[in-house]
Amino acid sequence: MIKVLATDGMDKSGIAALQAKGVQVDCDFYEPEALCEAVKNYDVLVVRSATKVRTAQIDAAAEAGKLKLIIRGGVGVDNIDVKYAEEKGITVRNTPRASSDAVAELALAHMFSVARFISIAGHTMREDRWEKKSYKGIELSGKTVGIIGYGRIGQALGRRCQALGMKVLAYDIYHAEGVENENMKYVELDELLSASDIISLHTPSLPGQPLVNEETIAKMKDGVIIINTSRGTNIDETALLNALNSGKVYGAGLDVFAEEPAKNKELYSHPKVSGTPHIGASTAEAQKKIGKEIVDLISDKFGI
Repeated sequence: MIKVLATDGMDKSGIAALQAKGVQVDCDFYEPEALCEAVKNYDVLVVRSATKVRTAQIDAAAEAGKLKLIIRGGVGVDNIDVKYAEEKGITVRNTPRASSDAVAELALAHMFSVARFISIAGHTMREDRWEKKSYKGIELSGKTVGIIGYGRIGQALGRRCQALGMKVLAYDIYHAEGVENENMKYVELDELLSASDIISLHTPSLPGQPLVNEETIAKMKDGVIIINTSRGTNIDETALLNALNSGKVYGAGLDVFAEEPAKNKELYSHPKVSGTPHIGASTAEAQKKIGKEIVDLISDKFGI
């Protein structure tokens, strides 16, 4: 019997589909040290963003010789030491298509929230405060949005922004064919930074300095809005906080943080921040799609 450990959980429809194929699915969460022992007993390890699969877990699995496949239920695989795992004969896959629309919609929702003070205005009403005159916002229509990382999620966001009457600038090392038009074009990073009213990040965690740091913020327009639904480490949180306090940055929509659960209370409770606890892919539709992709990956790998 094939055994699957979904340590960060898995949609019920995916579990049912695997069980119908005779696969055992366990959804127990393990801390890193305990996971080293647990992985020895499974053919497949399925993780989301909470679990990190590093050399210790990979070495333990390789020594036992049972684990054949690691799946990241989501877009990036930066929480897995992919190259090391594959050197040990363990295949690594992800589910890049399943959550693109969900993440793009959340990025757009954060744009609206920051532009119209939805988060903070709603909070003050819960405190029985009626501060109508305090929240004069801005309109998204007619604004230029710069999207850093124009893969599936970036393109999904770009289409939605264009439908709202926004101009889209995109920066990516790869240029997808057939996506440029009069309202969307690829540009170099410096042009994107200087020309965009809103900047949205859609890249994996990158080595070196964060994408948004003191230097790149200085290149941005005064009053820029920054959205991050990618990885928390793509932003220097101290630099962002300083820019929010100075007014250089109008506001920020953040679904991800450098440390999770988020510890930087000064940032996530800032009145100019619309924050969510890493829920980009947390829709019923996305989780079902992720579950289906996981089932397909396991079925292909083991011929079931």
